[in-house]
Amino acid sequence: MTELGNRLKEARLEKGLSLDDLQEATKIQKRYLVGIEEGNYSSMPGKFYVRAFIKQYAEAVGLEPEVLFEEFKDEIPSIVSEDIPGQLSRVQTRKSISENGSKVLDVLPKVLIGVLIIGVFVFIWYLAQKYSGNDGEEAVPKESKQEITYEESADLTKDSKKDQQDQTEENADVEDAKKEKAEEVPVPPSQELKVVEANGDQSIYELTNTAKFELKVISTGDTWVNIKNSKGYSFFQGMLKKGETDSQILDMSQETEVVVVAGNSTATEIYINDQKLEYAISPTEVVRQDIIIRYVKTNQ
Repeated sequence: MTELGNRLKEARLEKGLSLDDLQEATKIQKRYLVGIEEGNYSSMPGKFYVRAFIKQYAEAVGLEPEVLFEEFKDEIPSIVSEDIPGQLSRVQTRKSISENGSKVLDVLPKVLIGVLIIGVFVFIWYLAQKYSGNDGEEAVPKESKQEITYEESADLTKDSKKDQQDQTEENADVEDAKKEKAEEVPVPPSQELKVVEANGDQSIYELTNTAKFELKVISTGDTWVNIKNSKGYSFFQGMLKKGETDSQILDMSQETEVVVVAGNSTATEIYINDQKLEYAISPTEVVRQDIIIRYVKTNQ
């Protein structure tokens, strides 16, 4: 048993906690807790999880994790991330695809509005050409019935002009009604996800302007993930592996605060209502991160 293991075990016993109690509090499997106390880190899923498990153990028994990391740095394995460049490349590719898709969606409504306006002008032009053409044909007098044709043409001309004027006024009324309706209907604000605070291995985000909160966590490699609420209740805890169990999708609309513990942030992608969360702290600088999302619900 290592000195670090003895320190943690003594603190646990002083708290009157058994390994089963500690497992329930931290959601870490009992065999990993035993491995920490005995200094047997080979039983862990990977080296980068050792620090994460020790940190949760220390917090549960009332010890300062950073103090322990500094004091026993020779006993704790260092983190090695050999696959970080490849993983970051895949993350950048997905980001580029997401941005291009977003630009297309921004331009599409403007294109549709432009097509609609052009269609209205073409329709009005067609009606104008139609009625003006009729006027020209009827205005040509016939030699055999000059007087009668002239009188009929005059009447038709008056009727055509009246119909054209009525149609123009009707089209103007329709356009005015559309404009008034468009001004009356309020446009709901778009979802906003912004960083409130970022310090150490913890980032705090605020989610507003949305009536739902769907959380999706995707693995692009091997990562240990813990998803819990502000009361400590864990919705999911375990390994996510690419090609096997590589994602978790949860409806968090009833929660006001959600914490996502990413053991390997370089292989963890987080989406809020299909909007990708951009890490405030670079995964290349801090691999294990706590992402806190505060949800301000909006009724729409």
